[in-house]
Amino acid sequence: MRIMGLDVGSKTVGIAVSDPFGWTAQGVEIIRINEDRGEFGLKRLQELVKEYQVTKFVIGLPKNMNNSIGPRAEASMHYGEKLKELFDLPVDYQDERLTTVQAERMLVEQADTSRAKRKKVIDKLAAVMILQNYLDRTSNKF
Repeated sequence: MRIMGLDVGSKTVGIAVSDPFGWTAQGVEIIRINEDRGEFGLKRLQELVKEYQVTKFVIGLPKNMNNSIGPRAEASMHYGEKLKELFDLPVDYQDERLTTVQAERMLVEQADTSRAKRKKVIDKLAAVMILQNYLDRTSNKF
């Protein structure tokens, strides 16, 4: 059983998957999309779902700081509906406020990388953080 975490933007979708036990999240890749043109990268997503034997999706929900749902969160939920229809798998949402900011800060502090290099991995790292936060929140703690 693997869970796929997604950081959905208007131009890219960061992809992460859990290990088979659902303990840790690993970054997979970034899929280029074009929300304005209705291109959502679903063909590549199908390949990854099959490859990793995904049984559930977790999508980052970028709520506003006051906990309300804005246009980006609505777009993420719309993407989730597309996944439900296409894959007939459960979709859950993980509050992702400040996840991208945390990912950027982590890359700046822990890796000596240029802004251009950070931009190439930031969405994948954000997907890892979304999924790991979800796994930590839903795991049975003793």
